[in-house]
Amino acid sequence: MLTWTALTAETTPQWADLTNLLAQVDDTDEYYDAEDLAEELEEHGFDATQDSWAVWDGEVMVAFGQLRVSLQLTADGEARADLTGGVHPDWRGRGIGTALLARMEPRALAVARERHPGAPLLMRASGGKEGSDARPLLTDAGYAPARWFTDMARPLPGPAVAAVPDPRIRPFGDDVSEATRLAHNEAFAGHWGSTARTREAWDEMVSARSFRAADSRVVVEDGVVLAYVLCGQWVERELYISLVGTRPEARGQGLGRAALVTTVADAAASGRYDVVDLSVDSDNPTGAGGLYASAGFRPVRTVATFTKRVATT
Repeated sequence: MLTWTALTAETTPQWADLTNLLAQVDDTDEYYDAEDLAEELEEHGFDATQDSWAVWDGEVMVAFGQLRVSLQLTADGEARADLTGGVHPDWRGRGIGTALLARMEPRALAVARERHPGAPLLMRASGGKEGSDARPLLTDAGYAPARWFTDMARPLPGPAVAAVPDPRIRPFGDDVSEATRLAHNEAFAGHWGSTARTREAWDEMVSARSFRAADSRVVVEDGVVLAYVLCGQWVERELYISLVGTRPEARGQGLGRAALVTTVADAAASGRYDVVDLSVDSDNPTGAGGLYASAGFRPVRTVATFTKRVATT
């Protein structure tokens, strides 16, 4: 007999165990400690009692789901709902994933109507790699592949990549946090599915235990952040590049690449990491894939994002 609850701080150890098992089974490489997951339950705009689900078989968490509805509209004027979760491989094929979607979608619609009255809703979920068990589930629910993202990695120190020293490149700090948020919102204003980061959401990101300010780099001129590379860490000796961007008016000057190469070189020199990795939109209009390849990154896996659009009126 399966039981359903919300995710709670007390159940984060079981949640982490399931998440890390799925990272291996489904090759997502998304590993989390219980402490990282506990922070997610406190995110601004997320109500764990209504926006999360845990499915139990006795004392074993066999599935979970999370729902996040954007606080801002996308550039296309849509509300965005991100549906995440997974089912233990030994409990697949029993309708649990379908039951999760049946709970998540109505909640997404209700929150979208409240936050963004009249705006259409774009629901997104990861379809994983080719052959993933998630793909037929999402297809049956009316979703279709809309975008592909490529995970890339490079060893440290790895091959040397030349960079021209730029005195404007410096580590991220609290004094440039707001300027970096504004730069990010401008840099990603036209990107697929992107929404502006609110100050609350930004502050949560840069104060998270996984954020690595000392390894992040920004390009600053006259108090304005022109480009940035922000990093996090979830796996021992593995640095993850979470965000890379350049203000539109500063593009074409090589600032993003300079910040990226500096980030990689400094991470290698620190001796704290063996690998640095990131994920890039395969259809990125700024040609980011080529940028990362030029800095020594190589593709590891490609995953698909599935979407479904629904009217909220």
